[in-house]
Amino acid sequence: MADIAVTGLGLVTPAGIGTAASWAGVRAGRPAAALDPTLDGNPVRISCRVPDWDPDALLGARRAHRLDRFSQFALVAAREAVTDAGLDPATWDGARVGVVLGCADGGPGTVEEQHRVLVEQSPHRVSPLLLPMQLPNMLAGQTAMEFGATGPNMVVATACASGTSAIGLARDLLLLDRCDVVLTGGSEAMITPLVMAGFARMGTLSRRTDDPAAASRPFDVDRDGFVAGEGAGVLVLERSVDAVARGARVRARVAGYGASADAHHVTSPHPDGRGLEAAMRAALTDAGCLPSDVGHVNAHGTATRLNDLAEARVVHRLLGDPLVTSTKGVTGHLLGAAGAVEAAFTVLGLEEQVVPPTANLDVPDPACEVKVATTATGARFDLALSSSMGFGGQNAVLAFTTA
Repeated sequence: MADIAVTGLGLVTPAGIGTAASWAGVRAGRPAAALDPTLDGNPVRISCRVPDWDPDALLGARRAHRLDRFSQFALVAAREAVTDAGLDPATWDGARVGVVLGCADGGPGTVEEQHRVLVEQSPHRVSPLLLPMQLPNMLAGQTAMEFGATGPNMVVATACASGTSAIGLARDLLLLDRCDVVLTGGSEAMITPLVMAGFARMGTLSRRTDDPAAASRPFDVDRDGFVAGEGAGVLVLERSVDAVARGARVRARVAGYGASADAHHVTSPHPDGRGLEAAMRAALTDAGCLPSDVGHVNAHGTATRLNDLAEARVVHRLLGDPLVTSTKGVTGHLLGAAGAVEAAFTVLGLEEQVVPPTANLDVPDPACEVKVATTATGARFDLALSSSMGFGGQNAVLAFTTA
């Protein structure tokens, strides 16, 4: 079977704009959560926003005005990823370039704003850009238009597993020879008053409004829920033989992918992690690797009680004692973009042979029997997993190996 190379990375995260800034924040274990004035009046008023976000400067005012925030993030991340891969869209065969991205909700910010216009003004004042801006598929559509990518084009929605699912499907397209290059990953911009009120009503958000930086606490005994984040991660995938032939830098390889469903509950994971274990086993089998080969797991690790416990049980039962990280201690939970951003962090960890820390892990929950890194830790490992779990019981796992 052909193996698939990661040749480009692009990130827009609460830790910074760009891969270098994002990775520096994660390696330092610097939490990005802060009070969010746009959420005044909400039960939870903290979030992880992308700092210093200026879409007019990054995309041009006319272009930025016609894009929802989730598409803006994706385009900026994709530009970085394509440049990082050393590809020139002016010279590639667009019909052989695919775009597979993930998001959970499209553009709720645009919907809420235009609903306000409808109620306070009239239907005649609603923007004709409402649908072109907020439809989830516009994430891939806008990216294709940006780069002249006329191959397979789709958006995957598996809730908080969306970014991971998208990368897995992108890999499949390459293995099936449907494409030569795929831009893949995920983007999300769901920090709006209505969405956050919904999460708060479900009881999934941390209530540490008086101490935002300490709010996202994966695997800590005092964790009380996640902090919502926003941003995007885009990876450029190619067959390794093609990447090597054109002299590209191979940053890592996507060696395996597994997906499953709990078929258990709309929001809670199966208590024993039954579905997640199936996805991990599938990814390892796909990679031709053993559980004992895994040196690092970039965990979903949302800091909700049930999620962390179920995930820890699977890792301990299946993999034994690899080093585990949840980068959500820094970035918060980027929802449909989380898996893509964490996949990029997994690649960077493999490149540098370092396991990034889990921020805010002061007292590990004894019920979570996994070895969680609390500082950036040098280690020798050739195989790392990036796992994601979504509402609806959808699980996705990627296996990355060193280049």
